[in-house]
Amino acid sequence: MFGKKSGSGKKFQHNTAGYLFISPWLIGFLLLTLWPILQSLYLSFTDYSLLDSPVWVGTENYSNIFTSDRLFVKSLAVTFTFVLFAVPIKLMFSLLVAMLLNQNVKGMSIYRTLIYFPSLIGGSIAVAALWRNMFGLEGYINHILGWFGIQGVGWIANPDTALGTLILLNAWQFGSTMVIFLAGLKQIPKDLYESASVDGAGVLRKFYSITLPMLSPVIFFNLVLGIINAFQMFTSAFVITSGGPANSTYMYVLYLYEKAFRQYQMGYASALAWILLLIIGVFTLINFTVSKYWVHYESEGGKSN
Repeated sequence: MFGKKSGSGKKFQHNTAGYLFISPWLIGFLLLTLWPILQSLYLSFTDYSLLDSPVWVGTENYSNIFTSDRLFVKSLAVTFTFVLFAVPIKLMFSLLVAMLLNQNVKGMSIYRTLIYFPSLIGGSIAVAALWRNMFGLEGYINHILGWFGIQGVGWIANPDTALGTLILLNAWQFGSTMVIFLAGLKQIPKDLYESASVDGAGVLRKFYSITLPMLSPVIFFNLVLGIINAFQMFTSAFVITSGGPANSTYMYVLYLYEKAFRQYQMGYASALAWILLLIIGVFTLINFTVSKYWVHYESEGGKSN
């Protein structure tokens, strides 16, 4: 009896010590993450301007968004277009660079560092401002085109090309995705390529039959993160184009920001945020659902599922 009590006491002390160690994170999660999420959900059903107390309006915010808000439809269309093009381009470019950096070449570690280094500041305001200058009417891109006798245009000021500049910037910020791809490539056994070479397989055959299937879990991981990040793209649109011209780069999060911090419609903005969460959740669920048809994992028996 006494032994059991002693054991229970030690277990209690052990658990208490564990909770004490994780208490900074736990307190931070409850106060800085969970509570703001619940508060945002509540505010989405209110009329709240930061200056006055929230007034409960039920589903009025959601009703106005879906029935009479043209900017909601426009920002959503722009965001979907951005995600549709930016995510695949970034994935393909990152994989291409990772495969080039996976070669056994002298000094490759230096090349990897130099190529990854710009990504350390890739999402900063300074880079967005630099991008704006590069693609301006008097920017570096038009200056280079002038060397070949090509008349440049205002890439950012043109509604037909403004969104394309943001897609290119997103592709240029490939560092983290590339590193994950490179780590995945390092895990593919070399003897698979050697066996394929003996069988007479070429470079493309090896890529489609070995690299892509073995790398599919990494591709899936980068795809899910890429979609989530693309839907939340804000800094580039805010600094480079401010949503223009003609709302051609009016991203969803930029619209949410303006509703919250320029028009002080915090309740309306909270509803927009929860709609975005639902959209991202649906896309993530779809990705996990269809992943069983193209993502291959190594089981304990050594067979891919």
